[in-house]
Order: sequence, then C-alpha cells, then structure tokens
Amino acid sequence: MEQTWRWFGPEDAITLPQIRQTGATGIVTALHHIPYGVIWSVEEIQKRKAMIEAAGLRWSVVESVPVAEPIKLGAGDLAPLYENYRQSLRNLAACGIATVCYNFMPILDWTRTQLRYPLATGGTALRFNAFEYAAFDCYMLERPGAEAEHGPEVLAKARAWFDAASESDKDDLLACIMSGLPGAYDRYDVPGLKRVLETYGGVTVQDLRDNFARFLREVIPTAEEVGVRMCVHPDDPPRPIFGLPRIVSSEDDIGFILGAVDSIANGLTLCTGSLGAGPKNDLPAIARRFAGRIHFAHLRNVAKEPDGSFMEADHLGGDVDMVAVVTELLEEQKRRRDGQDANWRIPFRPDHGHELLDDEGRKTHPGYPLVGRLRGLAEIRGVMTAVSAMKKLPV
Repeated sequence: MEQTWRWFGPEDAITLPQIRQTGATGIVTALHHIPYGVIWSVEEIQKRKAMIEAAGLRWSVVESVPVAEPIKLGAGDLAPLYENYRQSLRNLAACGIATVCYNFMPILDWTRTQLRYPLATGGTALRFNAFEYAAFDCYMLERPGAEAEHGPEVLAKARAWFDAASESDKDDLLACIMSGLPGAYDRYDVPGLKRVLETYGGVTVQDLRDNFARFLREVIPTAEEVGVRMCVHPDDPPRPIFGLPRIVSSEDDIGFILGAVDSIANGLTLCTGSLGAGPKNDLPAIARRFAGRIHFAHLRNVAKEPDGSFMEADHLGGDVDMVAVVTELLEEQKRRRDGQDANWRIPFRPDHGHELLDDEGRKTHPGYPLVGRLRGLAEIRGVMTAVSAMKKLPV
C-alpha cells in the first residue's frame, strides 16, 4: 500500500521536505484556493503537481474536489456545475492524477467540540462531547425541535454548561465546530449558520440520497472514461448534525451508494475514525464487504462513550480493530496485484493525530499535527510489516 500524507498546500505549517522525512511517498492535497463549482485548470493542477514533485514526492490523491451545495440540495440549474466538475476530472486525469476523494456532507465537514482535549500522558486530542454539541444546538443555535433529539442526561449537562459559559466559552465552541472546514471554506457566526441551515429546511434523507444518486450518474461515467477513481468519504460523525441529514454513515448507506452506479470509478474512502464513531459499524466487516471498491484509506481510531461522545484515540488504541482492518486492506492489495489491477496500490494516510511534543504552537490545522501523525504512520507501518510477514502479503 502507498504511504501518503495530507498537505494543505503552500500555506501549511508543515513543509514538503518535512513530509518526505516521515517516510510517506505520496501527497494528499487539493486546490483550496479555487471556489466550489469552478473548474480546476490544467495550469493550476500542474503548478501544484510540480511543487510536490520538486520535493521528491508525488501527488497521489486529491482531497477534495468539493461538491457545490446546490448539487447536494438539487436546486437550480445544475448543468454548469456538473460540467465544471466533469472538466476538473478530465484535467486531473490529463495531469496523471487518478484518485479523487470527496464528501457529500451538507454544509459542515467533520465536527468536534474540543480541539485540544488534554491527555493523561501529555499532549492533546480532538474530542466530541455530546453535551457541548447539545448546548450549541439547543441554546446557541436555538434550532426548533433540537431538544427532542438529545437524551435527558445530555440535555441537563448541556443546560448547566450553557448557563455557566462565558461569551468566550461560547466563541470557542463555535470556533471548534467551524474548524472542520479546512482551507478556504466558508466560516459562519451563529446567525450565519442559522441562515445556511435554513436552506436545507424540509430536505429529507431520501431527498439527499436522490441528489447524490444524480451526482453519481452525472460524473461517474466521465471518471470511468478518463481513468479516475472517485471515493466518497463517510460522514463525521456518522449521524445527523444540526438537523441536517447524513447519508454516508453506515454499511447500508455505502451499499446504496456503490450500487447507485455500479462502476469501479464509484468507490469508497475507508475512514476508520469517521465510521468508527458509529456504535453499529463493524469496520473489519465493512472493509471486507467493500474491499474491491476501496480506493483510499484514512486510518485512525476513536474511543466511544454511551452518550454519543467520542475522542480521537491512539491509532492502535480505541474501539476499531486496526490490525483486522489493515489485514483486510492488505488482502485486497494482494488480490489487485495478482489480478488485472496490478499497478493500483491502495493509498492510505494516518488520519488526524494527537498533538505531541513540539506540535504545540506549530499552528497546524486542527487534527493534523506533525509528530502525532508521524507516530500514527509509524505504528500503522509496523502493523503492515508484521501482518505482511505472517501472511506473506505485499506491503
């Protein structure tokens, strides 16, 4: 499998020469400066690709070519947006970039309520506290009907937090929730978030599924034609957020998506942390069932709690059986090597990570420190090497 590293472009506090020292050979990045719905030109793609290659690395995966909100909403004249997306795929293929990760989460990407939860051993982690999320949902956003979606114990803690919170505490919580939107994505204050949430008023799970299926019908034939493999990223967390439907949260959801357009170009980004936050999700089983359509993997771990809270755990800790997942991926890599897909290595990256040692103060994107991810990559690399030796599989 190909070891990769997410890089947020020239403004990232972690440089390409530093990434090369981690042992990763592939870069996962995007053209964050290009607005949603606008074509990625060959010139812009080549400029970024040349920068990466000059550092002795290769641009392995695009994460992401964003899906514009009108497509998710199914609203307005979408033909130009679909054609722009298709042209971006053609341009990426022309530049030799063939793996595109994307998501179909309405408005918000990954959501956390603490960005630097202190660990007993030092360092910090990303965390989702159910009561802080409920406090934001019910008492800051004041979303109609929100209280009915939270249990009584969570609501009681949420009310207590809100009553004791200073304006600075509330600002910090808003900033945490907005931090899941990397690069040049929109940020919102509370009134702004209320307004944008209203655009999804009345949109059901079935509506969003229908809009997603249309997106796949519009773009996957082009991806297949030019040799690009699309891979959808799961919802994070895998549950409805602020009344927004989520439709990439479970094994059944993935089955629907991959069946909507049955093509090798329509694939999955296996994110063990996102799916791992769902109590019913069996990650080794999901990896096994959809192995042939996994085109990219995010490997991280989470520790869940009964009230819906969870924390980013050590890569080999938490609730996900990482050894079993890695074994499934290596088995699939062997099948590809021995079949017609011999040249397609599954790229993976250590996803998120604890802030450790001199990560503090480095001003990296939340969840994307240098030392914490390097530790995760080293641990996963060790698992891969051990599993490969035992089962005589290619690394």
